Amino acid sequence: MMKRYDVIIVGAGPSGLSAAIEAAQMGMKVVVFDENEKPGGQLFKQIHKFFGSKEHRAKIRGINIGTQLLKEADEAGVEVVLNATVVGLYQDKEVSVRIADAIHHYKGDTIIIATGAAENMVTFPGWTLPGVIGAGAAQTMMNLHGIQPGKKILMLGTGNVGLVVSFQLLQAGCEVVALVDAAPRVGGYGVHASKVSRTGVPFYLSHTITKAHGEDQVTGVTISEVDEHFQPIEGSDKYFDVDTICLAVGLSPMSQLLKMAGCKMEDNPKRGGQVPIVDEYGETSISGVFAAGDVSGIEEASSAMIEGRMAGVCVAEYLGYCTKEEKDTKLAKLEDDLESLRQGMFAPKNRGKKLDKTEEGIPVSDSLLLNGYVAEDEIERYPGVIHKVGVHPVIECTQNIPCNPCQDACPKGCISIGDHITNLPISVEDSTCINCGMCVASCSGQAIFLVDEDAGEDYATVTLPYEFLPLPKEGDVGIALGRNGKMVCEAEVVSVKSMKAFDHTNLVTIAVPKKYAMKARFYQTKEVAAHRQKVAHA
Repeated sequence: MMKRYDVIIVGAGPSGLSAAIEAAQMGMKVVVFDENEKPGGQLFKQIHKFFGSKEHRAKIRGINIGTQLLKEADEAGVEVVLNATVVGLYQDKEVSVRIADAIHHYKGDTIIIATGAAENMVTFPGWTLPGVIGAGAAQTMMNLHGIQPGKKILMLGTGNVGLVVSFQLLQAGCEVVALVDAAPRVGGYGVHASKVSRTGVPFYLSHTITKAHGEDQVTGVTISEVDEHFQPIEGSDKYFDVDTICLAVGLSPMSQLLKMAGCKMEDNPKRGGQVPIVDEYGETSISGVFAAGDVSGIEEASSAMIEGRMAGVCVAEYLGYCTKEEKDTKLAKLEDDLESLRQGMFAPKNRGKKLDKTEEGIPVSDSLLLNGYVAEDEIERYPGVIHKVGVHPVIECTQNIPCNPCQDACPKGCISIGDHITNLPISVEDSTCINCGMCVASCSGQAIFLVDEDAGEDYATVTLPYEFLPLPKEGDVGIALGRNGKMVCEAEVVSVKSMKAFDHTNLVTIAVPKKYAMKARFYQTKEVAAHRQKVAHA
């Protein structure tokens, strides 16, 4: 006899689990099938803190969000079946699932497809060599299995995935020799690019890989500059010694099941490729079949979770578990949350556009887009960068991104974003900072520093977010690096703070000569800094 459920969900990632929780909490019998041996989708690879606001689980690391969702799903009575590959979806809402060596058939009164997306690849001579991997694969190796993907790595792609994974590679003790992108501008959040740049990793925009070297595995890579038609320019080759090439060149929705079921589809480059045609809440052309998360258009995990909840609410009303009024009330709140995430410079409507000014009318940093860091002659134009007596926050957040944990984190009101979540943060002039460090630790982009420009005699102090091991110790003398990753001056560690409330973001305070207070933005040991400089000049 075929087993029946109110809701069958395919995919136990952020959107699938969120949909399951919402549906189960309203009394529905829910099953989630996932082909992996662990639930959570990409969340357990995401060790960085999320953007957004409290409603979007901002400043919480993806791995912790995954744990929260699994706990909520368990408490709601959701049945999660793992190592279960859905191989068929049919118009009458039947699914075929391969579990072990057998095919099982299930019937759903409603279906939610939350299969996510797959990594894109690019081809070049040598691209099939061992050592050419996707950024997602690198994350799996590092963050799920504790294995370094390689020792010396070149990253292709400067979208958020390429930037975030590059930083995580550095955290895992790998050497990232360069970030490369054929596009003329950095594609991801500037704060992600900045935190990679200040460690000393160079960016090569308008460049692409022209060859991977090696016989049995990658031993090197050649990149070349490209013209406005993305064709390699003769004589512009640059060679790097690497053992791994990491590709972060976009994602494609895994929409095959929806196509198989007969849902109306479209090729939509803005949504990532072949996607189902859906209404505003994710319902496809087949009544009772919904799509949520990246399968219906590539966005951040925060958006996927809200889309999942919306689908859960819709199936509840579809099956009579809530009234239309109850559905509309819930959806109105979720729509507002989703809309707030779709604002700012990285909103879907702005994809592919070159924005010259922020929403406040401040010129965008050209250096950030071209080199991965804000130049010294640009940084002072932003409202979070101020000079005042005593310790105060310096907020180097220069793009309109939907994020506001820093405003909530400060107990003294030193930071203001205002009512609009994409406003640039302001360092409040007449506030009194108590040097608690909560703003530094809460910033998902690691873009806040506590600066005392006159800490006595001829030195200043700078408190930095620090997420590397081993931690420096008080009294250590190393090198302060600038926003561009180049040596600024010698720096002495005067304090290292680690608290549970900081959630693994350590606060390292360094003393530097006064004139470098607004330049020193990272700390390295002398040995590491010397090695990076040697590589940079090789």
